[in-house]
Amino acid sequence: MSINHLNSVELFSGAGGLALGMAKSGFQHEMLVEFNRDAVTTLMKNHDQGQAQSKDWNIQHDDIKNICFKKYKDNISVIAGGPPCQPFSLGGKHKAFNDHRDMFPQAVRAVRESKPDAFIFENVKGLLRKNFSSYFGYIILQLTYPNMTKHEEESWESHLSRLEDVQTKGTYRGLKYTVVFRLLNAADYGVPQRRERVFIVGFRSDLAIEWDFPQATHSKDALLWAQWVTGEYWERLGIQKNERPASNHKVSAQLKNKYGLFQPDKKPWVTVRETIADLPCPKNRNRFNNHQFRGGAKAYPGHTGSPIDEPSKTLKAGDHGVPGGENMVRFNDGSMRYFTVREAARIQTFPDDYHIAGVWSECMRQLGNAVPVKLAEVVAASVYAVIAAHES
Repeated sequence: MSINHLNSVELFSGAGGLALGMAKSGFQHEMLVEFNRDAVTTLMKNHDQGQAQSKDWNIQHDDIKNICFKKYKDNISVIAGGPPCQPFSLGGKHKAFNDHRDMFPQAVRAVRESKPDAFIFENVKGLLRKNFSSYFGYIILQLTYPNMTKHEEESWESHLSRLEDVQTKGTYRGLKYTVVFRLLNAADYGVPQRRERVFIVGFRSDLAIEWDFPQATHSKDALLWAQWVTGEYWERLGIQKNERPASNHKVSAQLKNKYGLFQPDKKPWVTVRETIADLPCPKNRNRFNNHQFRGGAKAYPGHTGSPIDEPSKTLKAGDHGVPGGENMVRFNDGSMRYFTVREAARIQTFPDDYHIAGVWSECMRQLGNAVPVKLAEVVAASVYAVIAAHES
């Protein structure tokens, strides 16, 4: 493998958020696998239009169960993907291992067959729910010992017991990965969205690679400091005093008491306003793809939209048409409207030349399921760096 072009295989690619982040960090995709027709349409449209990161992608519209990964054995740097999250989603039915959409066993198979240097898997916060704790531990142990497969008639609980036995004995000499996981908030890494997701990263044990998750670069306190202590946020964006929320003296006092004369050492969280400021009013004809106004936005209990001067709330996929009232922007005068697809794509840090295909609700579903490109890039770049250093 070339040090300058580490390769990867992307599973459950969706609209391409993780794949874009991986590509931006330097990985070259040997293959992307996606089953959903609309998501594949998005991937293919960008490929065919020559979008910078996706123009050379080998996109396979297929069920992962039909894909054999043995041809990549010992010749792939990273397997990456976001196994379907509905079995674990806080908004789903929480079936986990009883849900046919649980694709973690297929992710483990891909690792077993290809034997990559590392893997990066992303999933919803709900994976860490207390009532899933045993199954989450089972997932981690399967990824640690991918060659220890589940017998045909064996229950997952029995398989877990066998894996635990191997783990505690410490004498296993087969294919093994050192696995770590962490719940990351995308806003802490410069994504204009408070989106918590679990990242599971593993390195093949024989490589003896040392790695830890990238440190957060942005913080809520730094944003509040810029807004309510120095006022730099409003001045930089040219927001007149009559257009700002009422001054928050309580927050200002708390921050001064906490930090004294020294401002927080991280960058401020990025807000919705900063993210969409240069986009024209979507009611007017414009040159931006996916940037058309959609009416009918209404607030209701639990769905009050995202304040324009904060990172957005977590974009939702929506299982039944319109994807929830959180996919709205709320202005300081109390008015609100739905995010356009382009605005939602920016909130997920997709580049402006990347087109999301489908009707509005389908586009928002794809974006609600996506990995923020910038967060993917941050994690992938750190993985790329240690593998490249090991290869050199």
